[in-house]
Amino acid sequence: MLSGKTVLVGITGGIAAYKICELIRMYKRANAQVLVVCTPNALNFVTKLTLQNLSKNNVAVDEFEVKDFNPEHISYADRADIMVIAPATANTISKIASGVCDNLLTSIACAFTKPIIIAPAMNCNMWENPVIQENLNKLHCEILEPESGYLACGYEGKGRLCSLDKIFDKTVEILKYKPLNGKKIVITSGGTIEDIDPVRYISNYSSGKMGLALADTAKNFGADVTLITTKDVSRTYNVIKVKSALDMKSTVEKEFDNADCIIMAAAVADYRVKEISSRKMKKTEDDEITLTLVKNPDILKDLCGRKKNSKPLIIGFCAESENLIENAKEKISKKGCDYLIANDISRTDIGFGSDYNEVTILDKNGGMKKLERADKKTIARKIFEEIYG
Repeated sequence: MLSGKTVLVGITGGIAAYKICELIRMYKRANAQVLVVCTPNALNFVTKLTLQNLSKNNVAVDEFEVKDFNPEHISYADRADIMVIAPATANTISKIASGVCDNLLTSIACAFTKPIIIAPAMNCNMWENPVIQENLNKLHCEILEPESGYLACGYEGKGRLCSLDKIFDKTVEILKYKPLNGKKIVITSGGTIEDIDPVRYISNYSSGKMGLALADTAKNFGADVTLITTKDVSRTYNVIKVKSALDMKSTVEKEFDNADCIIMAAAVADYRVKEISSRKMKKTEDDEITLTLVKNPDILKDLCGRKKNSKPLIIGFCAESENLIENAKEKISKKGCDYLIANDISRTDIGFGSDYNEVTILDKNGGMKKLERADKKTIARKIFEEIYG
């Protein structure tokens, strides 16, 4: 199943470290080459000799065991097709999220440009700590959330390492399922910013998380990705930062001819200020101020009108606060896109700013598919599976 693939297993200092012995055996039975790197504390829970016998390779722990002038953290990052960190402690997660490289495992993770799976395991109160959740959200990795149950610390709650089958299956899915190999995917994300003056602007609440999840997933699925976003994003694929609707329009149009698929996940402002003041507008004695707004171009509609054949595939997003399906059907007809992803922004548990979403995929032939509430990375994967599966 994994012949020709190299899996780098990172083990941190948690009680669930002993379980990873069986995970290594699962990878070996699937004919994968397995490399193992441990934090020093991991060896308090599982021995180096055991891991070496199971993986049939040396186990790396020390940061500066440099051989042949090839630093180990770069060597391991180059050799492996995927990195699996399990169990991942709160400490290691926070270090990786902050770019701290104080041991070999965190140094490799920082240098790793291919897919990373992180399977956290910790006390339930640590898992629910807002700081840990914030750090998890910073990671552009596949996070396999812990399960609920009785914990080694004596608590009962969410914090147990997820099943080894889940980790193994996700590894196979990422390494073997590449439906976008050879395809150029262009994705927009974030809310555009329309200046009023040098200090004020009109925008919206879009976080850009859905578009970012789509871009990360497309990359994992083998695509050549270009993300056009209004947010500050650091990724190994091509990221172009823009500001206004007009900026986004001109940038997308430059990518149009070479794209196999364009996904318009950005929340583009419908209007912009007619005349932007070059100086800060001063407060006056008047109780009211009037701004004249003019319509922005309908980027999605313009792209669809420019399309002359089956390429590129054009996918739009629509955010609605009422009559979701009715409005979505009307929009896909007017815009002329191949697919339209509709989401309900009136709900507080999904949509703008949330890490979760629930969407309905409409196609130009009248088909519909609802994707039930899930984290945005899962929704992104399911969107691609529906369209390219």
